[in-house]
Amino acid sequence: MSLNQILLIGRAGNDPEMRYTPTGTPVTSFSLAVNNNRRDQNGEWTEETEWFRVTAWQRQAESVNQYLAKGRRVFVDGRLSTSNYTTASGEARTSLEVTAFRVIFLDSPGGDPSGAGAPPEAQSYSGGPSASGNQPPAASNPSEDVEELPW
Repeated sequence: MSLNQILLIGRAGNDPEMRYTPTGTPVTSFSLAVNNNRRDQNGEWTEETEWFRVTAWQRQAESVNQYLAKGRRVFVDGRLSTSNYTTASGEARTSLEVTAFRVIFLDSPGGDPSGAGAPPEAQSYSGGPSASGNQPPAASNPSEDVEELPW
């Protein structure tokens, strides 16, 4: 048995970009900044930021495209993959990529971090481009779709 799952809370680094596959499946991508505060060797607080490229599929892609905007906080549950590439200047880089199983919006549309009036959770499904026929659940009452996080 094996498991590849990553849980992230961060801020959208850009507005989501939605596109469609040749078969008409919606796909939305956005960058996610996850900050980590720690003390350095001198006891000073430093902030490190890890960047992830997140991709959502099908109805989840539509919800992310509709509700997420640059700077808004979001919880992402997904599968992590990496890819190596070379920049135009010849520098080797690694990209951290997440295929989202679940996306939960943590800020309200007005940016209120309390979550009051937050949009519903983006629809979840365990799939991706190879999951043909795997449809996400139908949307229900938005107030029932918002999931409380345990922390």
